[in-house]
Parts: sequence; structure tokens; C-alpha cells
Amino acid sequence: MNTFTIKSFIAGLGLLFTSFAGYAQISKVDIMATGLTCSMCSNAINKQLKSLSQIADVATDLNTNTFTISFNENQTVSPKVLKDAVEKAGFFVGSMVLTLSPEAAAAQQVAVGDDSLVFIEDKKASSNQYRVVDKGFVTQKEYKKLSKTYAKHGSYSSENDKVYHIVAL
Repeated sequence: MNTFTIKSFIAGLGLLFTSFAGYAQISKVDIMATGLTCSMCSNAINKQLKSLSQIADVATDLNTNTFTISFNENQTVSPKVLKDAVEKAGFFVGSMVLTLSPEAAAAQQVAVGDDSLVFIEDKKASSNQYRVVDKGFVTQKEYKKLSKTYAKHGSYSSENDKVYHIVAL
């Protein structure tokens, strides 16, 4: 009976650390939204982002229409969920920059919940900041240009909402 309890404890501890590792990969997100014309527009995005339970704080820069998102401890959100929140407010994502943990930045591919972040270039960022370059996370004009550049990556042109391609800043 004692052996079973110890094994259960170790298994539970392993599961706990695995779940934290998945959530702790992204420490901060900067979203530059497009289509904003006034402070009420940014307020609408702010409300949508703050309605997500995993988000601790949203700081807004009205000069650049940038929203800096920090998460509650050991939690994060899929890039698609953040993009959907901005679109639900009636706007679009022009740029999304993820700040990764040092462990995640050292990997080739990072799991964030059920999603994956794929490094599309070998270059690593010294600041651990990476930009999402998929359709819907950059402007349409920029996506057309990027799709030619990254055509050699088969997964880039597919619109898989579980795989996000990132490049170092």
C-alpha cells in the first residue's frame, strides 16, 4: 500500500510539472491592433482581452495601438484566442510578438497547451521575443510577401490553427 501511495504521489507531481511547463512557455504578448481610430476602440479591445481569465493585466499604448498582455502565474493563452478577442472587439491583429521563457526559446518547437509554436528560422532572439508570422497575425500585404519567403516550409502555407510559425526579432 505504501509503494502505491509513493508512486501515485510521484505520478501526480510529474503531471503537475508537465502542466506548468506547457503554460509557462509564453511570459508576455504584445499585440499591435489595426483599425483603431480613438481611445474607445482601444477600450473595446482592452475589455475583450481582460475578460479572459488567464490574463493578469493589459497595458495599452495609444500612440502605437499596442496591447501588452501579462498572464496570471503559470497560465497562458493560445495566440488564436488572443486574436479572436481582438477580432470580437471589431479590429484586426497587425502584429503579435511573444516573449518566450529561456527554456522555450532554446527548443526547436514549443508546445503551448494543444498548440505548437514552430521556429521558422534557425536564428534565435537574444531578447527571447518572437513574432507570429501566420495569416491573420500580420497584415494581408505582409502575409503575401512572407508566404513567398517561407514557401519552402510546407506547414507555413496551410491554415492550421494549432500550429503557429514564429521568427526572432
